[in-house]
Amino acid sequence: MGSPLTCEPVPLGLLNQGWRLTTTRGRFFLKQYLAPDTAAPRTIVRQHRATQALARLGVPAAAPLPDARGRTVTVSGGYGYALFPWIDGRHREGTDLSEAQSGRLGTLLGTVHTALARVQPPPYAVRHPSAHPSRTYDRIARLLALVRRHRPYDALDAAFDALAEHRLLERRALLRQYAHHRPPDAVGAVNGWVHGDFHPLNLLYRGDEPAAIVDWDRLGVRPRAEEAVRAAAIFFVHPVDGRLALPKVRAYARAYRRAAAASPAEMAAAVHRVWWERLNDFWMLDWRYERLDRRSDPLFPAASALAVWWTREYGAVLDAFTE
Repeated sequence: MGSPLTCEPVPLGLLNQGWRLTTTRGRFFLKQYLAPDTAAPRTIVRQHRATQALARLGVPAAAPLPDARGRTVTVSGGYGYALFPWIDGRHREGTDLSEAQSGRLGTLLGTVHTALARVQPPPYAVRHPSAHPSRTYDRIARLLALVRRHRPYDALDAAFDALAEHRLLERRALLRQYAHHRPPDAVGAVNGWVHGDFHPLNLLYRGDEPAAIVDWDRLGVRPRAEEAVRAAAIFFVHPVDGRLALPKVRAYARAYRRAAAASPAEMAAAVHRVWWERLNDFWMLDWRYERLDRRSDPLFPAASALAVWWTREYGAVLDAFTE
């Protein structure tokens, strides 16, 4: 790959570290795998083989570069490293996309799912349990205690604490109201191989078209339609009030259903399970108050508002994904 000239940190990303590497032969992306559940060399090699196979099918999956012996993972100091071509492009939020571009995004994800079914072994049997309200109540109580003991260091920090307490109390009330809507566990034919973390920071655009899907660390077997719903809830959420841009969601979902041959019933079940997941999920507050890691703080206002808005507008959201 040539002799290194510069190595500059890439600031985006929550779970891994990366650098823009310039050598005498070009530019590359050097990735360090940190997440403990995805950083085993065997796991990384599986991800790399899948992305290489997808790239051969024409899917814009960012595939690693092999060394002289054909290996794509180097382990040093207990961490795995991989080298990728540098891809010029930019991230785009769903709010930046037109309805036509939203449809092309849905087609892309549907193509990913159908291509993964071709290059990966048959999905193994796995059960994905839905959250139980009693455990969520305990989690809310624990987080409320941490929030109330926290001593903010400035006005913005205090405002975040106030919002966190408000959302936790609000969510507890919603769960008490809707506990009887807990969905059944996901099993059987709904499972398939999925990217696992399909969101704006893992998709690079060149102009109006997607240039590369990156960060395949969460590649695994899950209900595939849930990935489609989960991705839409990130791409198309309004950053202030948490509402979804439903016309764009509708264009995206229609295109996804065509590309992935997903039925309206499959999408409806996925909408219900992801809505329930959102009602019971507090990972951003776990990071802030238990792990003392604030990297996800900017995501919390919109994500926490979405759960409330989605509950209120459940019928409209369901229609956007299934009509």
